[in-house]
Amino acid sequence: MERDTDTNISRLGAGTGRRVSNELRAYWEALRAGRPMPSRAEIDPRGIDRALAFAFILERVAPGIARFRLAGMHLNDLMGMEVRGMPLTSFFTPEARKGVAELTEAVFASPAIAEAQLSADRALGRPPLSARLLILPLTSDFGDVSRALGCLVAEGEIGRSPRRFELIRSQTRLLPTTRPMTPAQLGPDPLRPEALRGAPMGFAEAQARFEPPRKTPAEHLTEMTPEERRAMFRVVRES
Repeated sequence: MERDTDTNISRLGAGTGRRVSNELRAYWEALRAGRPMPSRAEIDPRGIDRALAFAFILERVAPGIARFRLAGMHLNDLMGMEVRGMPLTSFFTPEARKGVAELTEAVFASPAIAEAQLSADRALGRPPLSARLLILPLTSDFGDVSRALGCLVAEGEIGRSPRRFELIRSQTRLLPTTRPMTPAQLGPDPLRPEALRGAPMGFAEAQARFEPPRKTPAEHLTEMTPEERRAMFRVVRES
């Protein structure tokens, strides 16, 4: 994801951020195809070729903290160094980092789509610079929401790096569907025969096997016919 493109990423005109964000968002929507979100394994750099220089993959490492697994050349230019392994908050001023952490955590925990308008700090050799941030949640190979696809596009002249940003405006949009429960969370399927075998139904306790009460010898004799009773006795002659 660090391959450069023909775009002059040192000075970008107005509207570039919106175009790149729209292209990346359309790619993500096409991949998820009605699901809550696509997986990290489905992301193919060839599908976002025109947005590649501005794109990144994030990994959630702790609540509110996500680091770059991959990042395009535009992000390296903004920081003046390789940003892989660095936290997303490294692009922001100390005052803005709490808000960025909350925005990032909403992406993974809700999950949600996050967008933000940014403005870079100004100083000697650092002209005005605005930027657009987009973060889209992804599932990992284990099915948890701990990855994200996104882009950061600064419009204007970068000037002297590193450039750090303030949050001007941000918003999140919760995904319309919820995450499915895992088989372990669901427990045994109540419709499967092995789940019913030996299990009490509803609130009823398992019933014991019925055995009729044993009869006493006297009760047993009274129910026998005369012929059956005579057959039980024999004549014994003394010698």
